[in-house]
Amino acid sequence: MSIRDDFELEFERKVLDTINIYNLFTNNDKVLVACSGGKDSTTILYILKKYDFNVEAITVDALIGNYTKENLKNIENFCRQQRIKLHKISFRDKFGRSLCFIQSILKKNGVSMNSCAVCGVLRRYLLNKESRRIKPSCIVTGHNLDDEAQSFMMNLLRNKLSLSARLGPKSGLVQDEKFIPRVKPLYFCKEDDIIRYSKLKRFNVIYAPCPCRTDAFRKKTADFLDSLEKNNPRIKENIIMNFLRVLPKLKQRYHTDKKIRYCKSCGEPSRGEICNTCNIIKLAAK
Repeated sequence: MSIRDDFELEFERKVLDTINIYNLFTNNDKVLVACSGGKDSTTILYILKKYDFNVEAITVDALIGNYTKENLKNIENFCRQQRIKLHKISFRDKFGRSLCFIQSILKKNGVSMNSCAVCGVLRRYLLNKESRRIKPSCIVTGHNLDDEAQSFMMNLLRNKLSLSARLGPKSGLVQDEKFIPRVKPLYFCKEDDIIRYSKLKRFNVIYAPCPCRTDAFRKKTADFLDSLEKNNPRIKENIIMNFLRVLPKLKQRYHTDKKIRYCKSCGEPSRGEICNTCNIIKLAAK
């Protein structure tokens, strides 16, 4: 067996072990992969299909020019080749405008919210809402080891440990019939290994970051961890393993028995009377 074959099998085994050890889902479950067309979501979609999971894909087009056009084309071609059903949603169909237009109006109206935050809120909203009609057991996301280590460190540095209680291989703190559980089979996979795997498999994906990326704090955190990794190759694994040891206590501390509220405007789960998505769309309509 070649070094390449060894790497691919070891990588796939790590993903399958994560699914089994953390009881993310089984072969009998219908799983829905949230796909951007990038390396992470394409990689997990391929592995789940290869190992005969009942998998479908869903993609949300934020209409970010050629970047999302290329990503959409890539994931459409991939799903066609792999015979995977693809569900497509766009910001224009659901919100009547693109992310860039929404962001420009928010900025014009003096709303201080970066593109990544706006996109994240709107994407999560659409993924959860539109997935309910597909009725999957869970939504699979492409979050990897680097993503999770960055998120935990950012919450730590901002003194927002309550947000870390929502992290882990299984996302979230609350359960509700309107919430589709989200899971992360790539949780222990390093970004560099995902890049290597996707290139060995010759996936047609864009490796450049989103042109609208404006989360400077995440970028600085990522650069900081990368610099530490040069002298300690296991720094990110160490961060995550220690985080997982305290995660049960975080979930216990920040667990709430408060009844889930529903947005008075759209009826979706919300922390307040009006959900973040409806607030954003309202502010972008002025």
